Amino acid sequence: MPDAVIVSARRTPIGTAFKGTLRDTDAFDLAEHTVAAVVEDLGSAPVDDVILGEGLYGGGVIARHAAITAGLVDVPGLAVNRHCAAGLAAVQTAAGSIRAGMDTVILAGGVNSASTSPKSRFRVGEEWIEPWMSPTHPNQPDAPNKDMSITVGWNSAVAAGISRTEMDEWALRSHRNAIAAIDAGRFDEEIVPIKTVHGLFSVDEHPRRETSLEKLASLKPLHPEIEGFSITAGNASGANDAAAVLAIASDELGLPALATVRSWASVGVDPAQTGLSPVTAIPKALKRAGLSLSDVDLFEINEAFAANCVACVKLLDIDPEIVNVSGSGCSLGHPVAASGARMLTTLVYELRRRGGGIGVASMCAGGGIGSATVVEVHG
Repeated sequence: MPDAVIVSARRTPIGTAFKGTLRDTDAFDLAEHTVAAVVEDLGSAPVDDVILGEGLYGGGVIARHAAITAGLVDVPGLAVNRHCAAGLAAVQTAAGSIRAGMDTVILAGGVNSASTSPKSRFRVGEEWIEPWMSPTHPNQPDAPNKDMSITVGWNSAVAAGISRTEMDEWALRSHRNAIAAIDAGRFDEEIVPIKTVHGLFSVDEHPRRETSLEKLASLKPLHPEIEGFSITAGNASGANDAAAVLAIASDELGLPALATVRSWASVGVDPAQTGLSPVTAIPKALKRAGLSLSDVDLFEINEAFAANCVACVKLLDIDPEIVNVSGSGCSLGHPVAASGARMLTTLVYELRRRGGGIGVASMCAGGGIGSATVVEVHG
């Protein structure tokens, strides 16, 4: 059985939705730009497929659109949707096909343009609901499907006993880690600058250099009517735009590899426990690789909210110093369908800087989904 190796990993800078530099760059352009960059990295290596996570973008297949615009007219395309974990799912699907011997090179990742996402409407009897968003799960009193600040953030905080101070401290750490990574040029290898109508965009713009614990503590909770509610805009992820694409290839091709995809796993939990789903997904993925938590050198656990990330770190007894060392959702932002691929990209390059090791990228996703991918960088 061939191994699935990562031979290229690229992403756009992450924009702040609606007011950032990518606000007038649609998902098709983001995907085209990133896919084209990976194709250039591959040189003459043939591509079998393009698989991109996408969400809330009208139901087309952006991957096929990107394949054509990147000159891969004879390459099909596949759209996948696992909500926040869509980018991870794309890479997992590609790795599975490679390991099964069905394909030899697949471009996989995700694209998200919250700024330009089309609006939907839905008919109920003779009435139309507009705007309308497809629910991620049946509505529950303890897990409203349209309010992740409760379903993911607050429920995680309550379940794991996470205080407002702990959340704000984690969010501040996230911003500081992201700014430190930007200043040190640690994202330079992975980012492909993109021309926009607002100028050349080359640096993630969502992290806040001037934020402080005092500023975060001053923000009002999103639901003051709920006693003790401690989720704020400051300890939540942003709304963001970006694309990230990785080339997954068979090791039998002999292409220079950045990393090997060792294993992956996805799980379902009660929607009210969505934020804690990585607690189940991470050990499951590690077990499939014959590994344990103690074998992991770096984790990327998406900060949909600081609460869910802190809760997972606490419940799995992970050393916080090896989690999100370059920031995550609270700082870099959460370009939903692209986040999983962005996390894997950042994880691989950081492991390479450190001389190799085992890395895990994991996240919760709407509706009670958890997913994790294990990669290894050889020193």
